[in-house]
Amino acid sequence: MRKIILGRTGAEVSAISLGTWSYGGANKSAKMAVGWGGQTDDNSKAALKRAWELDINHWDTADVYGNGRSEQVIGSMWSTLPRNDIFLATKVGWDRGSKKRWYDMDVMRKNVERSLVNLKTDCVDLLYFHHCNFGENEEYFDEAMEVIRKFKEEGKTRFIGLSDWSSEKIMHFIERCDPDVVQPLRNVMDDTYEASGLKKYVDDHNLGICFFSPIKHGLLTGKYTEPAKFEDGDFRNREKEFSDWGFLKKMQNNKTLLENRFSDHPNPVMNGVVNALFSDSPTGCALLGQRNSAQVETAASLGDLLSDENSEFVKSLYRSN
Repeated sequence: MRKIILGRTGAEVSAISLGTWSYGGANKSAKMAVGWGGQTDDNSKAALKRAWELDINHWDTADVYGNGRSEQVIGSMWSTLPRNDIFLATKVGWDRGSKKRWYDMDVMRKNVERSLVNLKTDCVDLLYFHHCNFGENEEYFDEAMEVIRKFKEEGKTRFIGLSDWSSEKIMHFIERCDPDVVQPLRNVMDDTYEASGLKKYVDDHNLGICFFSPIKHGLLTGKYTEPAKFEDGDFRNREKEFSDWGFLKKMQNNKTLLENRFSDHPNPVMNGVVNALFSDSPTGCALLGQRNSAQVETAASLGDLLSDENSEFVKSLYRSN
């Protein structure tokens, strides 16, 4: 696995990071599906063990993935795997507790303490703000920042991160937050990383960058040949592309083109879709969900840099959608 230095953290991590959202299983928040169905703890644990064996050493989770279940699965691994081998990230912010708004100071503190218990560690390497919804008038930002900085002072996290589905939202708060690492949504179809100004800011300030949703929940791989339905509590039921025949057909066509273009790679479609993201970000990493050992082995074949020509070929397929 190719390694990168995660910006000013100085940490050497795998270019492909392990995402564990699915390890929380199917789940709901305020009656809204927010989890992934069809996941067993045995598969999750096997994936984590295989990731360690293949030197995928950057693992990412959150307090709300299965209401702590994902963190607990990870924490269960330290009886057989060395904790210090793993750069471990979690997030805080989506769980409102009994409050009506995000980023209540007491809820944040309670959840981070719970995360440390779940993860069976005294300190995580990276603690993210899970999103940038700090109130209609940003009125909760300062106190949320105060809490997370206190966590760092107390030795509960080494570094601070900022995440959101919108690169523009990250840019709005990035200077005030001064994160060590940012985690925006980015894939070859949904890409505002450069246009938002985030890429330039990351490069200018030597921040770590980790892209999430690089394969758009699997949709960009062309694996879905017909509309899909998932179990209750699976957020994918809310994603319209899973039931869009035209979209799915286009993804299958792209799959064929990538298989032809990268026929010498063991995983040609993933090689194209994921590795194209590194063409302008060779020191970045991609956060890829890996639900079982087979998916970990696929992930371990990725992370290399494509030529500019090949990267542009891949991106052009998805820009046309």
